[in-house]
Amino acid sequence: MQGVEFTNCNCAWGCPCQFNSLPTHGDCRALCFGQVEQGRYGNVSLDGLRWGVLLAWPKAIHLGNGTFQGIVDERADAAQRAALEAIIQGRDTDPGTLIWQVFATTMTQVLPTLFRPIELALDAEKRSATVRVPGLVEGRGEPIKNPVTGAAHRVRINLPAGFEYSQAEVVSGSSRASGAITLDLQGTHAHLVRFHWSTHGVVR
Repeated sequence: MQGVEFTNCNCAWGCPCQFNSLPTHGDCRALCFGQVEQGRYGNVSLDGLRWGVLLAWPKAIHLGNGTFQGIVDERADAAQRAALEAIIQGRDTDPGTLIWQVFATTMTQVLPTLFRPIELALDAEKRSATVRVPGLVEGRGEPIKNPVTGAAHRVRINLPAGFEYSQAEVVSGSSRASGAITLDLQGTHAHLVRFHWSTHGVVR
């Protein structure tokens, strides 16, 4: 499937995970929301649907003991809901090839999937994004600004062998989430991605 994704975590801009380093504050808390522009799970079309996850680990991700909350577009029918849930929970994906399968191996608690309206607008070229799940999530991404001139600062991360993306636009994110996993992020790392994923991982 192909589409766009907005991720915001509690680390400093750049996110140490992208460089095989430990998290900025010792723990990891994040949200990620995406929209499928074109895709399928078996014979189930996922075109136009949205999904999201809220994530929390008490230490670095690879040390485990994580908590996972999936959110699936309420517009999806039963088959589409099951398909999106399987994807974000990392099922039916070759081990180690895609972020959701990797994350799944670090989870101690997987909360019941929520089916909610998801509002998402994302423009990677303009480095802007907004996401809203009424009563649960509010988030945005915007260009990093030069602290002296206020000019937009553009930064990209290239990961030729990455298991989430090959290239991401780094932005400044601010997000809040309530419920089982809470977030209160202000001016922390975020990235915008055009993804292309398959059962075998990132398509390059």
